[in-house]
Amino acid sequence: MSLPDPANPTVFLVGAGPGNPGLLTLRAAEVLARADLILYDQLVPPRILDLANPAAEKVCVRDLPGQHPDKYPHIHQILIEKGRAGKTVVRLKGGDPLVFGRGGEEAEALRSAGVGYEIVPGVTAALAAGAFLEIPLTHRNYASAVAFVTGHELPNKTGNLLDWKALAVFPGTLCIYMGVARLPVIVAELLKHGKDPDTPAAIVERASTGDQRAVQTRLADLEDARRNAGLEAPGLIIIGDPVAHRPPHSWWEARPLFGRRVLVTRPAHQAGEMVRKLEHLGAVVYRMPAVEVREPADFGPVDLALDQIRRAEWDWVVFTSANGVHALLRRLDALGRDLRALGGVKLAAIGPKTADALREYRLRADVVPDATFSSEGLVAALRPHVGGTRVLLARANRGRDLLRDELGRVAAVEQVTVYDQVDSVAPGAGVLDHLRRGEIRYITLPSSRIAQNLLGAFDETIRDRVIRGEVQLVAISPETGKAVREMGYPVAAEAIEFTADGLIEAVVKLARRDAG
Repeated sequence: MSLPDPANPTVFLVGAGPGNPGLLTLRAAEVLARADLILYDQLVPPRILDLANPAAEKVCVRDLPGQHPDKYPHIHQILIEKGRAGKTVVRLKGGDPLVFGRGGEEAEALRSAGVGYEIVPGVTAALAAGAFLEIPLTHRNYASAVAFVTGHELPNKTGNLLDWKALAVFPGTLCIYMGVARLPVIVAELLKHGKDPDTPAAIVERASTGDQRAVQTRLADLEDARRNAGLEAPGLIIIGDPVAHRPPHSWWEARPLFGRRVLVTRPAHQAGEMVRKLEHLGAVVYRMPAVEVREPADFGPVDLALDQIRRAEWDWVVFTSANGVHALLRRLDALGRDLRALGGVKLAAIGPKTADALREYRLRADVVPDATFSSEGLVAALRPHVGGTRVLLARANRGRDLLRDELGRVAAVEQVTVYDQVDSVAPGAGVLDHLRRGEIRYITLPSSRIAQNLLGAFDETIRDRVIRGEVQLVAISPETGKAVREMGYPVAAEAIEFTADGLIEAVVKLARRDAG
């Protein structure tokens, strides 16, 4: 047997944490970014896979042959075979790999096969539940110890079975994993061995996420409370005096969008920041890009425009989106040129996000509207500067012509398509099912085109829910709101600032109004 090379591991046993993507470790993100294969558990949040190498193969263990216990030989075989082949393999597991995650068994299999590995710890469910419910698992006044206990152990395992008598008198907090299905048995065992029926106890489901739900009561009533609250596995059971000191609403449960379900419709490559901010506010976020951004069908006009810019045939280049910035400057690089080609022009951006995109390339916009981040605002900001000049608009293949028409009154204006927008809402999209069932409360609409494309995919059931106000539409601007109303739908709110942050603030205000 060859010994693993500890300096060059090929397999990484990685803890994905309890469900909140923000709790993933930096090391976990590093190895995901360079993985060739990711073998992940079913409960790993899909958002964490967004951090993976785009070229990585992704396999859910749910799709491997056999029932749950039968999958592990297949998992071990894949880890060993791919690791020996020199592939960078990430075995992505919920929580921590070595806390009821079978990471020890996988490490042993790799070690026996001579495959180098590394273990990347993750935040385990008990720590997340304690933090996000504000239950101090240890406290100098109430509990000086904490025990992690499985509620589902193998009856034929070698070694001692759980000693419920010892656990009943354990001088601290009990955190019981995988025990919801056996809760009546667990409670009965603890009570039988002398645990006080009045001991404070709680169950939390999906700790650390916007879906988090919890119930708190005395130990003897825990199963009834769970059933009445509708909590199901997977969940964590916490038993001990510290549970009684949980505040009525934890810091997490007090977040303005806690438990609210929000749909983000921005293109996939632009949605990440908005999704993260909504999650940070406690929202449960759904994603369904209503348009895709692609390279233009013909680069000829773009290449010609770049050559004209280099020859100083344009005085201004105006960007109406961050997508336009990235598209034009990526093409500049693909042609073997650099920023010196833009040295003779002034630059304008429709808003702060577009200006930020320019700054990524060490370029600074000469004009950005002060408050109104729309075509109207950009016209007002630019008109005093462009009289008698030559202006090039770098834009999408479709959109409003207001900028061209209004600036054309005082300047020579032309447009060049630097990227294409393509409708991408599929009638069978799973998110539409959530909307039909009324499971999403707010839909964010960041442009008129996205609004028209998405609303055009609605069937009568979804339309009726929107008309009744069960699903609420939030527009980024009055122009987008107008497009929504022209399609016969009500607009619940319009952003005051025409940005993604403005959209989020509009959703927060709606949620506060709903809460009374």
